[in-house]
Amino acid sequence: EAYKKIFEYSAIWTGYGNTIFYTVLGTLLNLAATLPCAYALSRRDMGGRNVLMTLFIITMYFGGGLIPSYLNVKSLGLLNTRLYMLIGGLVSAYNIIVSRTFFANTIPWEMHEAARIDGASDACMFLKIILPLSKPIIAVMALYYGVGQWNSYFNAMIYLKDRALYPLQLFLREILVQSKLATLVAEEGADEAMLKYIEEQQMIANLLKYCVIVISTAPMMVIYPWMQRFFAKGVMLGSVKG
Repeated sequence: EAYKKIFEYSAIWTGYGNTIFYTVLGTLLNLAATLPCAYALSRRDMGGRNVLMTLFIITMYFGGGLIPSYLNVKSLGLLNTRLYMLIGGLVSAYNIIVSRTFFANTIPWEMHEAARIDGASDACMFLKIILPLSKPIIAVMALYYGVGQWNSYFNAMIYLKDRALYPLQLFLREILVQSKLATLVAEEGADEAMLKYIEEQQMIANLLKYCVIVISTAPMMVIYPWMQRFFAKGVMLGSVKG
């Protein structure tokens, strides 16, 4: 009954479509921004890389706050747009650190020197040499960013007004909130028959929670086994070492 109630909520399919769009395209953009940045910071011949890393690390401890962020997004004309859902939080400083550590500890510096002697440019070196050797960290970053995009609802709740743009998690949150509110309202002045009805509704509300968990995590559970071998290797190789 709980699954039936959820799938009768037609907006679920809109949410699924939006979330798939945000997750796939958003993760590709995340990787396109994070990996080149991390690779550049891993290069020992890059001037000022320590200063840049310090600036990235500062953002892990200090933020502008919700109201300034909202005003900033509004001034950029990104309120209620798919674009903000794709580029808002495009890069994670933590993921840059993990990726940079992988590149620095796994790719031998002699390989950079040999490629430079052969006349390879920085772009050619990154695309044709570094990326093919970095499948583990690419898989890890794709999984980190993909799960984050799939589970994201707070940015949508703050910055989106059009329900046609809502991700799945926001619709699932609505179902849970509406179910709880309906139960609370029914409890006011309830007689014996109503109490029995309320008891049934509470049971369905509890079932809804677990069904929502299954619906929201099923795609990730399907994808993870295919990436597990890369994920385990990438986490170990990309871990921050003292």
